[in-house]
Amino acid sequence: METFEQHYNSMMEAIRTYVPNTDLETVERAVQYAAEKHKDQKRKDGSPYIIHPLAVAEIVAEIGLDTDAIVAALLHDCIEDTSASHDEISRLFGSTVAELVEGVTKLTRVEFSTLEEQQVENLRKMFMAMSKDIRVVLIKICDRLHNQRTMEYQSRAKQISKSTETMDIYAPLAHRLGMQKIKWELEDSALQYLDPEGYRELVDYLDAHKAEAEAFMENVQKRISDRLASVGIACSISGRIKHVYSIYRKMKEQNKTLDELYDLYAFRIIVDTISDCYNVLGHIHEMFKLVPGRFKDYISTPKPNMYQSLHTTVIGDEGVPFEVQIRTKEMHETAEYGIAAHWKYKEGIEAGEGKEFEWIRRLLEDQKETDAEDFLHSLKVDMFDDEVFVFTPKGKVISLPAGSTAIDFAYAIHSGVGNTMIGAKINNRIAGYDVKLHNGDIVEILTSKSAKGPSRDWLNICKSNQARSKIKQWFKKEKREENIARGRTSFEGELRRMNISPALLQDEELRPLLLKKLSFDSLDDMYAAIGYGGITAVKAIGKIREDLLKASRSTSAPKETKVLEISQPFQQDRHSNSGVIVEDIDSCMIKFSRCCTPVPGDDIVGFITKGYGVSIHRRDCPNARAANNPDLAARWVNVSWVSGGEKPFATTLEVLAQDRDGLLLDFSSALTSQQIRMKEINGKELPGGRCGFTVTFEVKGLEQLTGVMNRLRGISGVVEVKRGQN
Repeated sequence: METFEQHYNSMMEAIRTYVPNTDLETVERAVQYAAEKHKDQKRKDGSPYIIHPLAVAEIVAEIGLDTDAIVAALLHDCIEDTSASHDEISRLFGSTVAELVEGVTKLTRVEFSTLEEQQVENLRKMFMAMSKDIRVVLIKICDRLHNQRTMEYQSRAKQISKSTETMDIYAPLAHRLGMQKIKWELEDSALQYLDPEGYRELVDYLDAHKAEAEAFMENVQKRISDRLASVGIACSISGRIKHVYSIYRKMKEQNKTLDELYDLYAFRIIVDTISDCYNVLGHIHEMFKLVPGRFKDYISTPKPNMYQSLHTTVIGDEGVPFEVQIRTKEMHETAEYGIAAHWKYKEGIEAGEGKEFEWIRRLLEDQKETDAEDFLHSLKVDMFDDEVFVFTPKGKVISLPAGSTAIDFAYAIHSGVGNTMIGAKINNRIAGYDVKLHNGDIVEILTSKSAKGPSRDWLNICKSNQARSKIKQWFKKEKREENIARGRTSFEGELRRMNISPALLQDEELRPLLLKKLSFDSLDDMYAAIGYGGITAVKAIGKIREDLLKASRSTSAPKETKVLEISQPFQQDRHSNSGVIVEDIDSCMIKFSRCCTPVPGDDIVGFITKGYGVSIHRRDCPNARAANNPDLAARWVNVSWVSGGEKPFATTLEVLAQDRDGLLLDFSSALTSQQIRMKEINGKELPGGRCGFTVTFEVKGLEQLTGVMNRLRGISGVVEVKRGQN
């Protein structure tokens, strides 16, 4: 069993080695204080609990953090698990240490195993703490690393849940902060418990081939070392087999066995200057055969987590491929310890200082008004996804999440560029909005002062949280009336699905209670928020569901006006040759309005015309807004689609595109490939080299129509595809 003395001596050795200017007297007081507070506590293996804070403080010292961080690491469990208080720690060790301990304590309470609203709020708090003092999260990562190292003493259920947390949150967070060495260990240790058999198989294979691997690496190292020494370049060279999880992930992604895997070996060359980095690269490419497409220059284009290095993959005489990384000593410190390395180079660094913290502030700024689902989406994309580096026409580098499109690029430049965007060029060729960007692409955004603003479809195309947030902000500001109508339709539709009458919202006593719970001043404010995407109808109703159900049970809904009756559900099992059933009318002439061309699946309403039967409109059709006119209320009726109908329905789409040769042919081919019967197509030239199409065709329902629209959006040069509304 490990002892207090062993861990204490190991911690002090790490402090002397990595942080020699540490205030040892304060550290000693912190050790005694923590030991006293934890004196009656034991770990799962039966060892004294104080061993854990000592081990965490040792890791904190190894990554180069300062005295306050080391002391906070020693005390990080005191507020959570002992009688210690924030005020007492502040009085004994200073307010900075107390704030760090308090921050780590809050993070300890964060549960990542569910996606509930409270969990997301805790995630927000974590990033708020990061924006104030990044050391809070660095200490928490060190805490998680030691817990993973001692996970063998936990129950199987705890091993799985904690390792899942580690893989989903802490390892990507370490990566985003540039702490590659800790990231690798977190991933490997988590894999050990998440897939024990896969992990053991890899480790056994690597152990069995250890002698062969060491001989190969020794030979390559000697060749490189001799070559660089002969030209007078001072360097240190090390070789390694890539870490277990990296190999495991590649096997899964590429569906290959270990014997088929491309490159298992990596060599790191550390030199004195940046010019030496490029000189060494030239020698490496002269000595070994270059693998095309595998060279990356992260020195001239650093990653957002500050990582800098030259990467190249080459093949040796034995036919074995291997990666070579070339960097300076300072770059190596940053590559190993990321943001933590800055404490070695910046005395008294401010917690929120520097561009390395911009992504945290941007994440918080963009997420002030989003719901839980969007916040989790932004975390996965903006923090955890890989990056793609593209260029403006003037050569400025823009970093975006992998999978980003020209829409993301436009909003990364400025919201004004995105809002006036009418098209894009990628590598000087017109490209569709949904074309994914690749490293090295040169992107030019085409704009127009007469542009109508972003399309709602863009929210489904863009990848970055920044673009999604700015698009929603535009709709929130510019389209309030449209948002209210859209939001009301969505909200009342969800109520009807739950068999709750929208008339309940007219109750003068109930409505203020519901609005208070939802944090809105009026129903229109709530509808507008749903309409622009600030909150979903499902989430809004989820917060007041019990109140609505209780009110629905305890009182009969007040009799509604005819306007509200249009929103009421009805069930009738009658046959209809038109594909639509009209409430309370057994037989009548049906016609589908040309202004909005509804198809099965659309939310619809009927209007009794004079002499032409019932005209069917989509409920979001501008002409259907007349349902709110008291003079016409009696002529609007409830209608529904006949279930299981196979009859095709004519509908119209409007398409905006950049004009080019072959566009119409591509357009027709796309419709033919979807087995669509086109009835009519009209086109016209527009200013700025654009053109517009109006196409009428037949589909069997909304699902098929959505597929057609997505196919058309994929055509090169297509800017926008939307339903026709005259």
